[in-house]
Amino acid sequence: MTAFLESNPNDLKGIELLGDAYGHQKKWDKAIAQYQILKQKRPNNANYHYKYGGALGMKALSISKIKALGIIGDVKQSFLKAAQLDPQHIDTRWALVELYVSLPGIVGGSFSKALMYAEQLEELSKVDGYLAKGYVYEYDDEPELAEKYYRLAIKVGGSVTCYEKLTEFYEGQEQPEKAIGNLEEAKDKHQRNAMHYQIGKVCADYNIQLEKGEKCLKTYLSNHSAKDGVPKEWAYYRLAQIYKHKNNKTEALVWINKAISGLPDIDVFKEFKETI
Repeated sequence: MTAFLESNPNDLKGIELLGDAYGHQKKWDKAIAQYQILKQKRPNNANYHYKYGGALGMKALSISKIKALGIIGDVKQSFLKAAQLDPQHIDTRWALVELYVSLPGIVGGSFSKALMYAEQLEELSKVDGYLAKGYVYEYDDEPELAEKYYRLAIKVGGSVTCYEKLTEFYEGQEQPEKAIGNLEEAKDKHQRNAMHYQIGKVCADYNIQLEKGEKCLKTYLSNHSAKDGVPKEWAYYRLAQIYKHKNNKTEALVWINKAISGLPDIDVFKEFKETI
């Protein structure tokens, strides 16, 4: 791509692809430089401002907090500019929601501003708006409202992502029974084998509904394929956890040894074996 741009320095798509490539490699300064060129060439392109702000934001996360403070203002301005240029730009509004939620008030964080952009998202996409509101209320310590909006997102959209957000919320709230119920609902709707693993994981982590967890993990293993995402060894580890909870050390050792045999470099597996 760099060779192509040497002979085609004004090719906007080429510049953007190079910036994206640098971003995938986490070379944030180089990505920022490419998006800066795009902004200068097309100052009214919302997506270029959005990508520039995103790369700056990722750089801010990779450096010290003191140094990051110096560029947060530019991150915010880039996203605000993108939002102003394109009233339909969903990704920019998500970025602003996350930015205003994550920043401390002393440097411009604001739950009310985050909610304002969540409202804008809702006008563009009900599902995105509900998920954004759930996210804001979760971090603003309003769990009832967070649950309400995550549930609304499931009702309107019902995607795997919607279910995942509510499951993560329940786990964060230390409500594993609700997390399992939500995962079962998702499994029945989407017929995805990966949900079996997620149910087994919650059962193992919280030492609840162990029979259900064992059954789900074994179903996951018997139906496992590469598209499920989680390697079999992690299911072996969760089964070992369940058998340890059941005080069946022999069976726990069988499964943790299978996990270690398949993925010998995972420290969590070896540490767990020492506790059996």
